[in-house]
Amino acid sequence: MLVLLGILVVVAGFIARINPLVVILVAAIVTGVLAAVGGGLDARSLFAAGVETLTRFGDAFNDNRYFHITWLILPVIGVLERAGLQERARMLIARVKAATAGRLLLVYLFVRQATSALGLTSLGGHPQMVRPLVAPMAEGAAETEHGPLPDQARFRIRGMSAATDNIGLFFGEDIFIAIGSIVLMVGFLEQAGLKVEALEISLWAIPTAIVAFAVHGLRLWLFDRAVKRDLAVAVEAAQ
Repeated sequence: MLVLLGILVVVAGFIARINPLVVILVAAIVTGVLAAVGGGLDARSLFAAGVETLTRFGDAFNDNRYFHITWLILPVIGVLERAGLQERARMLIARVKAATAGRLLLVYLFVRQATSALGLTSLGGHPQMVRPLVAPMAEGAAETEHGPLPDQARFRIRGMSAATDNIGLFFGEDIFIAIGSIVLMVGFLEQAGLKVEALEISLWAIPTAIVAFAVHGLRLWLFDRAVKRDLAVAVEAAQ
């Protein structure tokens, strides 16, 4: 019953709003140490139980270290942003006179869908692509076309940038035959007594992806007009 005290540590830590990682680590150590509590155990044995618990943490991390490689890119992105990555992205897109926020996001939508269809789903994403590059470039294109942006227009562009990434990934990855969603659908249909090949499902995802590209492309075209209209209203209100 003593091992259940680890649950109380978790509850108390969350109520106190302590860092969840610290709470989970302490709860695991408490559970591991109390699991060794028994008759005749001294302080040295309890200390050894704590060390063994930490050792298991280290072994689990080492055995699954390849899953954590993707997180290493986040501090790199932070350093690049501090060094002026977003400003450089705005300056770069400002040189393209024909670029608008909608046109830029339409190009990104195509690239995101195409790479996701090839299984390269990690090439995009909100933290590694939208925040440091796509959104600042879309803002820069809008600033080049319309001038300084109010906060409302800036936030709308950022939201549309994130939505474009989501749509490109969602409707592109199902074309890739080895994606988890395809495997899940094949397994579910087999349990229902329907024999379906993974290739058939991925091929039927192509028309859906094309329609999604066309629909969101129309939304991006209308988005450019909406941004222009909102900026005109903001200018009139300022006057």
